[in-house]
Amino acid sequence: MIDRASVTQLRRCLTIAGKDIRIYYSKGPVVIFGILFPLFLYLAFTIGRQVSINSMLPGLVGTILFFTATSISPVVIPWEGQARTLERLMSCPVRLETIVGGDVLASAVFGTAITTIALAFGLALGSTPSRPAVLAAALVLAALCFASLGTIFSVPPTNVPATVNMIAAVVRFPVVFISGVLIPLPDLPSWGRVVAYGSPLTYFTDAARHCIQGRGYLPLPVDLLVLVAFTAAFLLAAMELHRSTMPRRV
Repeated sequence: MIDRASVTQLRRCLTIAGKDIRIYYSKGPVVIFGILFPLFLYLAFTIGRQVSINSMLPGLVGTILFFTATSISPVVIPWEGQARTLERLMSCPVRLETIVGGDVLASAVFGTAITTIALAFGLALGSTPSRPAVLAAALVLAALCFASLGTIFSVPPTNVPATVNMIAAVVRFPVVFISGVLIPLPDLPSWGRVVAYGSPLTYFTDAARHCIQGRGYLPLPVDLLVLVAFTAAFLLAAMELHRSTMPRRV
């Protein structure tokens, strides 16, 4: 049974998420690295190639979701530390888990919303997902996973958003190239597939191929279960790491 204190913290988590979305969704770095860059990156690899919309859409959706869901969560805490609003938040009766959870939720909602728009364009161009409900569930799960990963980027106790964005870029760009997004897993060499298995983006993209193209490289339940495992691991790591670095920000 959920106690009253937990319900109170959940409401505060939702309030923090709403605040993050209102303040940060229109910031320059979020728009550039969360929306424009992944779109142009993927188009650069697909324009001029004879690929169907169903073949292109899983990789495009995966790229957009990965960048958008990791665009808000890394910069919220540094920005608030820089603006001195983090001190006020930490002085409130709010648990650290609530603060981190609110940041993750805001980034996941932002990523889901932008990616849904991309999916809508795909549908308008003739894509016909065979498992829309599973695709929607995988989308939400992957958004939470990527947002949790993004929160880890802001663990270093710096209040300079540019530094955090640089750390995030060092991780995000290699992940896109090793995850079977631009090149499907069956077309990768054996060593490439081994490397790809270490990326959560691999499993979402493979799940999207199951739901949109009707085929994938790994079993669909494996894709979803691994995403759940990555989400739990990233979220727990983010909370534990922020517990040790958050006091050094104020």
